[in-house]
Amino acid sequence: MHDTPPSAPDFTSWPSFPFEGDIRVKKLDDPVSVEPPRKGEENRECTACGAPDEAYIWVGERWRVRAMDRPTGLPMVLILEARSHLDLGDLPNLLAAELGVMTVRLERAIRSLDGVARVHVNRWGDGSAHLHLWFLARPYGRLQLRGTFLSLWDSILPPISEEQWRENLALVAAWLAEFGGRPLAEPPRIHWQAPSSLGAPPSHPENGTVAADGVGVIEAAAETGEPDDEEGPVER
Repeated sequence: MHDTPPSAPDFTSWPSFPFEGDIRVKKLDDPVSVEPPRKGEENRECTACGAPDEAYIWVGERWRVRAMDRPTGLPMVLILEARSHLDLGDLPNLLAAELGVMTVRLERAIRSLDGVARVHVNRWGDGSAHLHLWFLARPYGRLQLRGTFLSLWDSILPPISEEQWRENLALVAAWLAEFGGRPLAEPPRIHWQAPSSLGAPPSHPENGTVAADGVGVIEAAAETGEPDDEEGPVER
């Protein structure tokens, strides 16, 4: 006797669901007797513990904030990490209290950016044993992106410009630094290339006469690490 495939859940008809057309539910795998170790457990290396401060946009005594390594589809995607190698349920009272304060501060900082309506805060924890919370900004006016599918939309939407992305990172880092810590993200700097002469613009051998325009160069900020959580938003 064949198993009857489960019907598609109701949320596939929600306006916020990113996909359309025929959808088939996957067969559920059999449960395993022993779950594999996460990053930072047993003999698996912890990416967060090995990352230098320069890989983050803001660092404090007990907390660090990092971004993706390239612009995202959403206005901002950030990760709050504890410096100590602890999971959520392992936090002592001091860090547990600070986690609430840091969550509120970072949410406010991201929400202060132009074009941000809401900030979703998520913790999955299936990929890494090192505590990290995801902060995802929903663009203002994009009502179709409301709700639980925001992390999926982030990997579908075209990325924002790198200049805007770096400016947003610098603004968030500066906002957090008002309460302490050290901001490491800098706004993009533009260096203008001066024309070689003040006379007539040079002649191009193929395209005729062209103007000597300034060339804007965006300096890269410090590299950021990749997300540890395999169940979190997909990075480009």
